[in-house]
Amino acid sequence: MALTYSEMIDLGTMAPAFDLPIANPDVDDLNGSPRSVEDYDAAEALVVVFICNHCPYVHAIEERLIALAKDYAPKQVQVVAISSNDVAAYPADSFENMTARAAVKRYPFPYLYDESQEVARAYSAVCTPDLYVFDADRALAYRGRLDDGRPSKPAVTQHDLRNALDEKLETGTVTAEQIPSMGCSIKWK
Repeated sequence: MALTYSEMIDLGTMAPAFDLPIANPDVDDLNGSPRSVEDYDAAEALVVVFICNHCPYVHAIEERLIALAKDYAPKQVQVVAISSNDVAAYPADSFENMTARAAVKRYPFPYLYDESQEVARAYSAVCTPDLYVFDADRALAYRGRLDDGRPSKPAVTQHDLRNALDEKLETGTVTAEQIPSMGCSIKWK
């Protein structure tokens, strides 16, 4: 496992477009159609998270990400997860396995498949998990880690993403330090 840190693109960057198939179409009422950034126009904040099925760093945060999505849905925060890994080299990350994992874990957020890896490249995503928060205008307000938990340190003492979302929703800005996320590298073709 190659430890990789997120690239921390410039705040204010506009959310790149995507049009991706969904592995868990029963999560919302969009009838299984591909999802785009525009599908979440009503959200006060859009959290885009690059994950995959096999990464131990994703496994370490998965339950907390699910809880965050549930906790912030009433506050008009939409979480969208995207898997961009090369499934020829990592079959555990295939679309079929994404569907199975989303069902077993009961993901409350769309789990999208970036087969071409173009979306990951557009977002400058390099690791799993790699997290981005876009405001209501879809300008980047936060990029960094979910919290200070990791596979070797399961106890969480700092809730970075929750704090950023709270500040953004309350004041319109995020002033807290933004610490890069870390995890496995995205598996490029």
